Amino acid sequence: MKPLRRDSVPAGYKQTEVGVIPKDWDVKPLHSLADRIMVGIASAATHAYRDRGVVMFRNQNIKPGYLDDSDLLYITEDYERTFKNKRLKAGDLLTARTGYPGTTSIVPTQYEGAQSFTTLITRPRREVVDSGYLCVFINSEAGQTYFEQNQIGGGQKNVNAGSLKNLLIAFPPTKAEQGAIAEALSDADALIESLEQLLTKKRQLKQGAMQELLTGKNRLPGFSGEWEVKALCDVCVKIQDGTHFSPTIRGGKYFYITSKNIGFGTFDAKDAPRIDEDQHRAIYRRCDPKPGDLLLTKDGASTGNAALNTLDEEFSLLSSVALLRFDPEVHDAPYFLQQILSHAGQTHIKDQMSGNAITRLTLAKINRLRFPVCEILEQRAIASILSDMDAEIAALEAKLAKARQLKQGMMQELLTGRIRLIN
Repeated sequence: MKPLRRDSVPAGYKQTEVGVIPKDWDVKPLHSLADRIMVGIASAATHAYRDRGVVMFRNQNIKPGYLDDSDLLYITEDYERTFKNKRLKAGDLLTARTGYPGTTSIVPTQYEGAQSFTTLITRPRREVVDSGYLCVFINSEAGQTYFEQNQIGGGQKNVNAGSLKNLLIAFPPTKAEQGAIAEALSDADALIESLEQLLTKKRQLKQGAMQELLTGKNRLPGFSGEWEVKALCDVCVKIQDGTHFSPTIRGGKYFYITSKNIGFGTFDAKDAPRIDEDQHRAIYRRCDPKPGDLLLTKDGASTGNAALNTLDEEFSLLSSVALLRFDPEVHDAPYFLQQILSHAGQTHIKDQMSGNAITRLTLAKINRLRFPVCEILEQRAIASILSDMDAEIAALEAKLAKARQLKQGMMQELLTGRIRLIN
């Protein structure tokens, strides 16, 4: 937090090492708010691993605010007994030393007596500070910025106990207010987690629907005809790649789309370079992209990605991208074929790739790509179902992004005392 000029500090607040906070708040290093800060088991333990026994958490189990127990290790009781002084207590904080250094979670009641491997363990002074409050502060922007500035190591950065001990904590005077802040942010986390779970479920449902509908395994009511295998050249009036061209980027108004802008079913032009009108006119007519054309990547790490053109404006294409324009008399549901190419047809596309270090699809091979397709009315029906599912997923993604943004704003206000939950 950028310090304010002394004469600009609001009434009732004070300037501190961590920024402007209420006058009745305090700032102390973490070690003065903890009975112990130590490292978990740091000795080789592979010989003591068992299918059951004493739970041992690792750095990868530590998530912001909670422990991920979906992948646990267990050690023998005999081995664990030699480290009984490191046994975890409910309410302890575990901080990752590696992976995502500084990420911190709380030990829940059910894991009282568990152990941890090379993590940092903080045992808060319960009479002074709330464990939940400490956890959210350490995971806040202020806490994580501190760790980024105090990481050690070469290729793999890590946080040590000394850095953790010296982390400055700004905190309210009562545990009641600390707990209220932690609870409010915990509720925000619960909302975010529920949205994440719902989003995962919706994506899985769409994946299952695609596997059934795009292969003809499950037919929609009213459709029963045989699917026909067709080559792309039979359903397109145009298959053309862009230009092998190195423009002089001068901040013009026209996008120059490359394979980097084509994702797995997504097209995002916002980071594409721009070229001026002279350069654009020199290469635009080779493809003349229109809304609804399918863009297919031909080489590089993203070879085989396919996405519909959603831009209602002129742009130019690099040679690493092919444009496919469908014949409306044969195939008028481009979204259907985009889904085919992006999912059911990926195996066939990969079979056609050439090259070792750099994979490629030539225009000749793209023309020959063959896929099973149904008649137009069924294509439209399938496309409508999958498009509706996409819209639902997009709405959930937007809601999740907003929830995360709101939580970030809450943290900024609550952890600096700008908003008080208890007077």
